[in-house]
Amino acid sequence: MADMVSWTGFAKKSPHERWQILEDNQALSQAGLDKLKRQELLPLETANQMAENLIGRLALPLSLAPDFLVNGQTYNLPMVTEEPSVVAAASYAAKLIKRSGGFKTEVHQRQMLGQVALIGLSNWQAAKKAILAHKDDLTQLANQAHPSIVKRGGGARDLTLAEKGDFLIVYLSVDTQEAMGANMVNTMMEAIAPKLEELSGGQSLMAILSNYATDSLVTAKCTVDLRFLSRNKEEAENLAKKLEQASQLAQVDPYRASTHNKGIFNGIDALVLATGNDWRAIEAGGHAYAATSGSYRGLSQWTYDKEAGQVKGSLTLPMPIATKGGSIGLNPSVQVAFDLLGHPDAKTLAGLIVSLGLAQNFAALKALVGKGIQAGHMKLQAKSLALLAGASEKEVPKIVQELLSAQHLNLETAKKILADLRAKRD
Repeated sequence: MADMVSWTGFAKKSPHERWQILEDNQALSQAGLDKLKRQELLPLETANQMAENLIGRLALPLSLAPDFLVNGQTYNLPMVTEEPSVVAAASYAAKLIKRSGGFKTEVHQRQMLGQVALIGLSNWQAAKKAILAHKDDLTQLANQAHPSIVKRGGGARDLTLAEKGDFLIVYLSVDTQEAMGANMVNTMMEAIAPKLEELSGGQSLMAILSNYATDSLVTAKCTVDLRFLSRNKEEAENLAKKLEQASQLAQVDPYRASTHNKGIFNGIDALVLATGNDWRAIEAGGHAYAATSGSYRGLSQWTYDKEAGQVKGSLTLPMPIATKGGSIGLNPSVQVAFDLLGHPDAKTLAGLIVSLGLAQNFAALKALVGKGIQAGHMKLQAKSLALLAGASEKEVPKIVQELLSAQHLNLETAKKILADLRAKRD
């Protein structure tokens, strides 16, 4: 149904008007709409079971980035973020990329890695030989520790070894199906640790999942036709060249790479949060992957294809995302997010998340090499200051307008403009 929806002017609507658009176009189930309209939040009793020392709940804005064309299908992406420019940038990029054919994604593999670090080995070669000779027994032992995942078609798939410093590290690859699988993999690693000690003659220092999920890589690609960069052909070509150069800068300068990748995660984190997944694990794996070459680099690459008249973008990331397990089913807002997405499987959701990261990156780079990033940021900052000053929804536009032309853009100025506005009205 999403392909039939007109999203023109969606950003200028009120929340109630946006709900009506979702309802009119059947973009959300009736149950999901009811949750939104009631502003149903995570119950306090449930939250108390999810975290220690609970004293309350923290609400964040739940927004929608509509009309993402991914693998020929249109999706509306829920985003949880307090940073004002993020959703607007993602929506803008999605519109341009859709006109150029949308995103294409590839899930290279979907397995999680666990590791047991062995220490105190007296005979390394004998230890390695013994472990590899019992590889099948060890994977079977791991599967016996979590038989439910085997019944669902998953389970331990392979076992490998690596010598690193004083450690012999045993890695286990596990197909976790729709779950992220942290507890599952931890259980398996702890189950095989005693047998590994017996075979190696060493001791297990620790047995745990790795968040550097290199067996869960996902790639998103897109192209943007030059005519969507600017109506002026010369300006469009100049922007395309600069986009490529900006991408190259993030490959050679870690100071730029850090901010480059932060922009990518602006989008990724927002969708990961909306779907109740562990954004800390996703960021840890992503940043580790950015340094896989030995130095920290930008995660995305953009090139200018002059002959085709396009800029081409690509982003590859570890994306061990889940649609089941953990606290995913407990939060009403997360349930609404999955409803908006059409209840995708884990591989589809991973592709959507990486596509959103690439869109966010494109929007940021285009702004940086074009008119600069501050113009849009200052308008949004002025809006935040107006709200902090106590302005009502109707007063905000006037205060924003005056703040942007004021000498000092700060809270004190916003309060003075608001006071003057109300004094004139009274």
